[in-house]
Amino acid sequence: MASGTLVRQATETDIAELVRLRALLFDTLGGDFFNPSSAGDEWRDALARVFKEKLKDDDAQILVVDGDDGGGLAACGIGTVEQWFPGPHSRNGRIGHVIGMVTDPAHRRRGHGRAIMQGLLAWFRERDAVRVDLYASHDGEPLYRELGFFDHPDPALCWRP
Repeated sequence: MASGTLVRQATETDIAELVRLRALLFDTLGGDFFNPSSAGDEWRDALARVFKEKLKDDDAQILVVDGDDGGGLAACGIGTVEQWFPGPHSRNGRIGHVIGMVTDPAHRRRGHGRAIMQGLLAWFRERDAVRVDLYASHDGEPLYRELGFFDHPDPALCWRP
């Protein structure tokens, strides 16, 4: 981990800050896909409920770094492991996902994201994940490549009902 960066597991008392950071992420990503004008604020309450559930889930890990001013979280990152179907490219079908890596702008360039990612990667190894996927922002991509992430062989597509 980066020197001076203390990473810890999130707790229920962090939920409001986790929601704040996730909203910050969507603001940063921008555009109608990530932050549609019609979204309203109901998603924040739904997110808080999901965070409360996931904090107890063995297949989810939410790591945080406290701000140095004691006023909230500086950064967070979420990891999940899903059981997919095994195949020759995935001996056990356990696929990891990194979701919502975000650092508050006032706390960037201090190694918090790197420390959280190192913690998540260790957690994925403990869970015997055979692959870890993530979607990287332009700012985050160099860090992820430095940590060993590479272009996925499959094109990413999505569908919204």
